[in-house]
Amino acid sequence: MRYVIIGNGVASVGAIEAIRKRDKEGSITVLADEDRPCYGRPLISYYLEGMTELCRMDYRPSGFYAANGAELLLSSPAESIDARAHKVVSGGKEHIYDKLLIATGSSPVVPPTEGYDGVERKFTFNKLSDALALEKAVDKSTRVLIVGAGLTGLKAAEGLYARAGHITVVDMADRVLPAVTDAESSGMIRRHLERKGIEFRLSDRVEKYCDGYALLHGGEEIDFDVLVTAVGVRPNTSLAESIGCVCECTGSDGRRYRGIVTGSDGSTNVEDVYAAGDCSLTYDVTRGEIRPVFIQPNAYMQGETAGTYMSGGECAERAYLPVNAGGFLGLHMITAGAFDGEPLTLSDDGSYRKLFVKDGKLRGFIMIGEYPRVGILTDIVRRGVPLGREELASLAKQPQLAALGMDYVRSVLGKEDR
Repeated sequence: MRYVIIGNGVASVGAIEAIRKRDKEGSITVLADEDRPCYGRPLISYYLEGMTELCRMDYRPSGFYAANGAELLLSSPAESIDARAHKVVSGGKEHIYDKLLIATGSSPVVPPTEGYDGVERKFTFNKLSDALALEKAVDKSTRVLIVGAGLTGLKAAEGLYARAGHITVVDMADRVLPAVTDAESSGMIRRHLERKGIEFRLSDRVEKYCDGYALLHGGEEIDFDVLVTAVGVRPNTSLAESIGCVCECTGSDGRRYRGIVTGSDGSTNVEDVYAAGDCSLTYDVTRGEIRPVFIQPNAYMQGETAGTYMSGGECAERAYLPVNAGGFLGLHMITAGAFDGEPLTLSDDGSYRKLFVKDGKLRGFIMIGEYPRVGILTDIVRRGVPLGREELASLAKQPQLAALGMDYVRSVLGKEDR
């Protein structure tokens, strides 16, 4: 069996490991557009911050590909796919496949703005190469303008905080992290960052980039030396679309989502072609529909599932849900699931806990502060465990000690202790 994987992110690693569990002999070719093996993208802000080193960012040890008999071709992006002939062209060379995995990831969105092309020192914040470039461009005299106050924008601010002279963040939304927090938790994070000296201009946008400054829609001029655009990502679907893969669906709210549509086995509507990771759409168990979920653990599980079926195996259907965890200059946050249903809120000692309950089940949560074993809550959301009122109260007060009187949760606690 000949396997070709387009892309070298976490989904690719999951697929390789799953394939090798069932097929020890088949050839695996990985076509990577970047110039280095798979690394943890959430670590790029920590690299800029000086909290980790390049050698520690690899997602797997250096001998991973050789140990799994996988041929990794760096700086070799796929140029075209011929689904009828079962071949992929990269660098003028043809790669024949029996099973193909498209794991092309996503690319930063850059809003069309007057004067943007004329900005000399402009960056995005999606790859390690972005962090390496910013490392050279920013010093203590640099004024940084970040467009985007979501997760990517705030992680860019964190990474650049100790390097830059001043940081201003602009966003059209009226609060930071609008997609993954509520108003109160968002306000906590914003105030924490403002106390560190980071400035925000919310409910506004850049109207025009001029010589050395940005003109906001509200009329304010912001001086800057370096621009970082971090307003989100878009799934890379052009190759999949070129061979007829379905790359769009409509949510229950009428919103149209871009991304490769797959079955629960990772297969697309094109024979012998699978997709996984940020380029594909995922069934979100908390919302009960297919939508983008740009989360590294989900990407790995999608790749693992696709690799299992590509190599002739089967596995239980995975339960995917959005989970966002990270720290912002010492303030920790983790959110998961959907924020609908009845809220149950507790705040003390600068921390914040909100659970969302619907039909007797935990639908999602927001946690600001230190919370050991919060993964128990994530697993409860994922599995849809029924909860009573006393159990909910226990969860809200001490999620790390939530025995809930259930054998299920006791078993989870036992696994975490091992």
